[in-house]
Amino acid sequence: MTMRGLFGGAAALALVLSAGLAQAQTFTAERLSDGIRQIASDEFQGRYPGTEGERLTLAWLQAQYEEMGLQPGGPDGQWLQVVDLRRYTPVEGSGSASWTGPDGTVHPLTIGTDIGLRAVTNDGRANIQDAGLVFAGYGIYAPERGWDDYGDIDVRGKIVMVIGGEPTAQAVTERFNGAYATNYQSGAYKADEAFRRGAVGIITVFTVPASDPNWQRAMQFNNRQRTMTPGAADLEVSGGINMDTAHALAMAAGLGTEVLTSLETGAFKAVDLPGVTLSVATEEAVETFRTHNLLAKIEGTTHADEVIVYSAHWDHVGVGADHVSPVSTTEDNIFNGAWDNASGTVAIVEMARQLSAAPRAERTFVFAHMAAEEMGLLGAYAYAADPVYPLAKTVADINIDMLPLSPPTRDIAIFGQGQNDLEDRLAVLAEAEGRYVGGDGMPEQGFYYRSDHFPFARAGVPALMTWHGWDWDEGGREAGQAAWMAKFGADYHKVSDEWSADLDFRSAVENLTILYRLGLDLANSDDWPGWKPTSEFGIVRERTADQRQ
Repeated sequence: MTMRGLFGGAAALALVLSAGLAQAQTFTAERLSDGIRQIASDEFQGRYPGTEGERLTLAWLQAQYEEMGLQPGGPDGQWLQVVDLRRYTPVEGSGSASWTGPDGTVHPLTIGTDIGLRAVTNDGRANIQDAGLVFAGYGIYAPERGWDDYGDIDVRGKIVMVIGGEPTAQAVTERFNGAYATNYQSGAYKADEAFRRGAVGIITVFTVPASDPNWQRAMQFNNRQRTMTPGAADLEVSGGINMDTAHALAMAAGLGTEVLTSLETGAFKAVDLPGVTLSVATEEAVETFRTHNLLAKIEGTTHADEVIVYSAHWDHVGVGADHVSPVSTTEDNIFNGAWDNASGTVAIVEMARQLSAAPRAERTFVFAHMAAEEMGLLGAYAYAADPVYPLAKTVADINIDMLPLSPPTRDIAIFGQGQNDLEDRLAVLAEAEGRYVGGDGMPEQGFYYRSDHFPFARAGVPALMTWHGWDWDEGGREAGQAAWMAKFGADYHKVSDEWSADLDFRSAVENLTILYRLGLDLANSDDWPGWKPTSEFGIVRERTADQRQ
């Protein structure tokens, strides 16, 4: 290992201030390796929710925390938080749709050709008659970026039509994050915003004709079973239309192409489709799938109601292509998930072990093991929708998903660089050790929206996730990036993601040590991390500002 660089004044001060608290920590490769070896073994059968693998994993976690003397952190003094996931399957032949023009003529729409529909309500039934239509452009309200597609329009009781994604015209993209997508591009955000304004449904306009293969493929997949995200906007209906259908609606309402042109300049404001209404009905069969989050806690001494969460998902993808196949006797079909995410799961356990050995902090630590991340962050969304600890008083979420398995690195990579000031606090601690904080380097992956920190962020809680540094002490970025790409390509979501004795935990130990110090610094302060001025999540956090006075 090469000598770390010298550190400057601010970083040196941070090191001195945190040194006494940090002395208790002794993260070791041996403990990390032993824990991963256990829960990534074949016995745990890929840790798929609702299986014997879940039972074994949760039992192992509870035993670890009981041995440490930690308290249960779930509802009503329990270890587990029940997560009931609702699965929806369209009832064949139940869908119908039509639009009515200003002259009163009813125009039937063919399901799967002109329009696709899904019921969103909890009972799986949607029946909307003669709802007014509003075209809301991208459906984005982003005051921190000077962007407001809605303007002053009233969408209560109406169906909102939006275009997918976010602005891409060169004249306006500088208001967003360039190569890194924002949350505003997601369908979930657009549905939330429409629901918040009182809409009863949302329709995404696919900017392609009905003959386009992408549209046809989307309609083929539209009838698949889906699991509703806990806390999702409780609209009546969601759906999609192609450009042929959208054009017919626009022409009937007397809207010209200038509406679309204004989208490219940032001057657009939502418009009614005067005299045009939409009627839709559909039904879905609903079933419930149960899994569990597990939570442990170390209660704070003076501000126990203020919480720092360390989170990781315990689940992986099970056995075989269907996740629950019998274990094969002739080939390896168990997705053990040693890296993803036995490594993060064990890291949270070890974080709790070290923090329980430190002097009790003023604020409470919660160690949250989330279910069903691989299904779409569903355990974390369930927690955010029904939090055990109020999100307004949750100081931060520090998430660990796939520990770095590499030699030491100069950089600490994070998802969502530029989002909140947790990264600035992390940077000071890193600089004290001659290291620096950098981005994930893969904007096309949208990583900030793909792990369990994101439901916290979406709810306004400052959230941070460290990732794999590429700037190795020995060999630099060239060696580090090549090695990471090779491992990611070889093992990510493959049966080869298994424990082995030669896994390298040196970078993991370094990162965990810094995340330990970050947590303790937060837990022994009275300030609140915030979102940066250009973050899309600051406006959400601001809605509960009075609860942190």
